[in-house]
Amino acid sequence: MAGHSHAKKVRKTKEADAKKRSQIFSKVARLIEVAVRQGGPNPETNPKLKVAIETAKSYNVPTENIERAIKRAAGEEGREKLEEVSFEVVGSQGVGIIVEGITENKNRALNELKQAINRFGMKLGNEGSVKWMFERKGCISCDLEKQSEEWKDKEKLEMAAIECGAEDLYWEEENVLDIYVDPKDLDLVKKALEEKGIKIDSATLDWKPKERVEISEKEKETYLKFFEILDETDFVQEIYSNLKI
Repeated sequence: MAGHSHAKKVRKTKEADAKKRSQIFSKVARLIEVAVRQGGPNPETNPKLKVAIETAKSYNVPTENIERAIKRAAGEEGREKLEEVSFEVVGSQGVGIIVEGITENKNRALNELKQAINRFGMKLGNEGSVKWMFERKGCISCDLEKQSEEWKDKEKLEMAAIECGAEDLYWEEENVLDIYVDPKDLDLVKKALEEKGIKIDSATLDWKPKERVEISEKEKETYLKFFEILDETDFVQEIYSNLKI
């Protein structure tokens, strides 16, 4: 899974469940609200909102829901302020995890996180104890199965990505190509790929591990369960790890 958020993978398995889809929409609405409050309601002048909208589309959030969230965020005053939070979790065998979220109460979010990590025998790291293992990158995902016949060849798709400005490439589960770019070039590379007729699944800012840790299948299953539990927590937006999956 490289540096791509584990939360995205978890949520893809939930989309058929109406109740869980509602939770996904709620999380995305928070993401949009924070972006609007920080940079305004116009995605052309607010890069953070543009990425939030791309994230919403990657979860198949309807356009009307996205527009409603933008209008609500732009028009609301006096509502309890949402805050972005980031926590670092230390696992066993060199595994590092970054949990990013949005909350109205940081202390409550921290307590919810502690309950989860205590349940799985992990510990909360100090600031910087995990992030040094990662670097901030733009990540563009392309699903091979969604491409036209012209781009169903892996090697050809990789070459096109490199021509458009990719710094690094990683295949998820053999059929999804993660294209890593300089964060400032995310939109530029995305447009270049689309101009070639390549379909984009998502374009986000991710934490990419500098090195990936290989562990046993049994231990891997434990971490995947941990990621599922974390994503059930309302404040959690993204989950990154240096696990090789």
